[in-house]
Amino acid sequence: MAKVLFKKQLSKDVFLMRLEAPLIAEERKAGQFIILQTNEDIGERIPLTIADADQKEGSITIIFQVVGKTTYDLSQFNKGDIVPTLVGPLGKPTHIEKYGSVVGVGGGIGIAPLHPIAQAMKEAGNYLILIIGARTKELLILEDEMTRLADEIIICTDDGSYGRKALVTEPLKEICERDKKPDLAITIGPPVMMKYCAETTRPFGIHTLVSLNTIMVDGTGMCGGCRVNVDGKAKFVCVDGPEFDGHKVDFDNMIARLNSYKELEAESHRCRLEEEIKIRGGR
Repeated sequence: MAKVLFKKQLSKDVFLMRLEAPLIAEERKAGQFIILQTNEDIGERIPLTIADADQKEGSITIIFQVVGKTTYDLSQFNKGDIVPTLVGPLGKPTHIEKYGSVVGVGGGIGIAPLHPIAQAMKEAGNYLILIIGARTKELLILEDEMTRLADEIIICTDDGSYGRKALVTEPLKEICERDKKPDLAITIGPPVMMKYCAETTRPFGIHTLVSLNTIMVDGTGMCGGCRVNVDGKAKFVCVDGPEFDGHKVDFDNMIARLNSYKELEAESHRCRLEEEIKIRGGR
């Protein structure tokens, strides 16, 4: 169980929560995640990256976007409420060292899991270039936090409402073309974005890490729901990842697996909203 200590809405459908979880806060490392359940008897278990932790407070920070029933239910929790099931830290942490120059690319909600990795890379003494992007200005999150960390920061929006009107791959390519190209690239965001970021860095031979967010149930490699193909071999995101070499991930297979559940997820979310409307109408 974990008590909600703080809740804030960052943008449309995106929320930040601090949860009381002292043991996880003490043990977590950059790149790791938790799995939670909003109802201890029924409902799915979802993975969420640990965006930050405060050992003194004994808390972890999660940032999530409402995309289905469970994330909608989680968004209804308020300060003092109890999240009944919370396990972690899970997954392999990011390997942190002084590479030299590191470029991090975060798209949409992917900016949140990039934040702790950027923190750790900066603390290790790397020159840090950050590219963060969203569809529109209103969906951009953690701008101030990322700006404080970065030696260089580039902000992109698809519609040009803020920063540079471009996909994140455009400035990434420009950075790769510099006389001193980055020693490492890290990209986190929608699968299609990560796929094309990896294709952008491939011709330059820049090692590129991607952090995958797949469907998970148990988080221990037992269910197989998070299976992905990496370099022609089956891997499980929950125990082998969540980070992999982006040049070796079969993104097309991963995207197809994710899309196979879209209709069921949409139907579940629709039923939950209709139920909420009925409850409110009866008051």
